[in-house]
Amino acid sequence: MQYKRCFVPGGCYFFTLVIQQRNKPILTDNIELLRQVYKKMIITRPIETIAMVVLPDHLHAIWQLPEGDFDYSQRWRQVKVNFSRRLPQTESFNASRAHKGERGIWQRRFWEHCIRNDEDLHRHIDYIHYNPVKHGYTKRPFDWPYSSIHQYIRKGILTPEWGVNEHS
Repeated sequence: MQYKRCFVPGGCYFFTLVIQQRNKPILTDNIELLRQVYKKMIITRPIETIAMVVLPDHLHAIWQLPEGDFDYSQRWRQVKVNFSRRLPQTESFNASRAHKGERGIWQRRFWEHCIRNDEDLHRHIDYIHYNPVKHGYTKRPFDWPYSSIHQYIRKGILTPEWGVNEHS
């Protein structure tokens, strides 16, 4: 059986991107650079960021793509390339990466999931906001600085106490 990849133009997607060396806090140590390249990507290839969290070695995001557009891969490529190019070269990388002109910052692939309905969306938003607690970086989701939970709290969608006792 041959699997055909499904792209939904104008769809809503959940993503996970991971750095190559999981033991290094590259993303949080370079959060301003990541923010800059992310903002630049949105200017050149608009999307709506529904939720996002950046952890030291990976990030999760939910995007709503523009109507008729399904090219999330080029958007993430732009973020990964521009982030990598502006970092000092301290990582090691193998011959395959060198041959392809790649740095050893990001894992080549990323996880993508098409959001199917409102329940699926809310489950993934909760997953994103609770992720820093899950990985032991903080005891309360609100305490993690690199999360869209702060926007949800400012808008009155969540409270600062969200997730404190719910997942214990």
